[in-house]
Amino acid sequence: MTDQNQALPPQGSDTNKQGENSNNNKPMTMEALLKEQDLNIDLPQSGEIRKGTIASISPSQVLISIGAKSEGVVSNRELEQLTSEERDALEVGKEVHVFIISPEDSNGNVVLSLKRAQEHLSWDVVEKSLEENNIIESKIIGFNKGGLIAGVEGLRGFVPSSQVSAMRRMQSTGDTPEQRWQKMVGEPISVRVIEVDRERRRLILSEKAASNESRQSIKERVLEELNEGEVYTGRVTSIANFGAFININGADGLVHLSEISWEHIEHPREALEVGQEIKVKVINIDTEKKRIGLSIRALLDDPWKERLEKYSVGELVEGVITRLTKFGAFARIEGDIEGLIHISELSENRIEHPKEVLKEGDVKSLRVIRIDPEQHRIGLSLRKVDSAAFADKDFKMMTADFDTFDQQEEDFDESSESQPSSDEPSVEMPEAPADPAVSSEDVTGETSFEQDSLTEETSVEPPKKDV
Repeated sequence: MTDQNQALPPQGSDTNKQGENSNNNKPMTMEALLKEQDLNIDLPQSGEIRKGTIASISPSQVLISIGAKSEGVVSNRELEQLTSEERDALEVGKEVHVFIISPEDSNGNVVLSLKRAQEHLSWDVVEKSLEENNIIESKIIGFNKGGLIAGVEGLRGFVPSSQVSAMRRMQSTGDTPEQRWQKMVGEPISVRVIEVDRERRRLILSEKAASNESRQSIKERVLEELNEGEVYTGRVTSIANFGAFININGADGLVHLSEISWEHIEHPREALEVGQEIKVKVINIDTEKKRIGLSIRALLDDPWKERLEKYSVGELVEGVITRLTKFGAFARIEGDIEGLIHISELSENRIEHPKEVLKEGDVKSLRVIRIDPEQHRIGLSLRKVDSAAFADKDFKMMTADFDTFDQQEEDFDESSESQPSSDEPSVEMPEAPADPAVSSEDVTGETSFEQDSLTEETSVEPPKKDV
């Protein structure tokens, strides 16, 4: 007993006190116990990104060691979110980043995600790129009606069509997104990040911002290089009701509707299509407003000049009244050639509006009083049709018409005589009758009667009536 008593600790010792305290206090939590035992164990937390090492790989899951003497599980559902290349890159012993979905599931496992860890780190990268204004080398992986889709660190970034470079826009031809962008999928593209919204998963990129020259600087350079009157080859980039935009050396110039063709057209699509390569002439450069005026019809033969050559001032023409305006009336004299009858040339008397003397559809004889081939204008007059000032002109024109008519008749007669007689069937002419009252000329149709013979030798009895 003495030995046993001696083995017992003395009353009031520290060991005795600990026992009393442990009996008197409530049970300690695991966290408090670990803290008391001074054990430095880093437990995983939800939403945390950790680096781990792949411990094993099976068809249904991947086990990853994340420290704290524990392993996390990447389920098969999470693995399916990875691309085939990403899954093939997984191997035992490889270090990877994982996202803690749950520190403990119903089976006591830490639930991990490789895809969400990758996305989290990717958003960190693009946010840093936005802050530092870095250029990112990427690849076009898709498109929609608004622009292109580029892959950046595993994220899908959107490049609006307004942020596509001028050179690439020149290649985007067609009316549908498929026609404009499909052929660009797979091509490399350099972009800058211009907007990041991690919560909305919104990533906006710009190819223009990444190019060596901005759109403005490109246009300024092109404006310096272009010269009025010179001809360049461009490509139709877009079409509007008022004209078409043609890209020349990276800058867009406008071909107004009136400068597309000498013929009248209602819409540019009648003559042009997006993507079409065409030669244009620079007709105007506005360096202040940075605008380039182009023309297609300036390179075409002007049909007006040829048509107007046959008209002369003072000539009388026939015209159909097509339009009435407050300043005059338009008359079509041939095809699509119209002349203007100014209100002062409609009547000798003062009138307030052309409708007082004309209406649309009227056909009138008009006097040509002015011809301007360069401006494609013909001045006509109604009141000078009978003017004495043009009497000599009218007489000469009339005489010229008669001379032309006579010449045509002579030419016709000569051509008839020159034709061989064998071409026409021969006709035997009947012998002249013995009656002296009919001359031999009667055979040819020119009959002459000798009045004396007719009176003396020819008698006509009146018909007898039956009773």
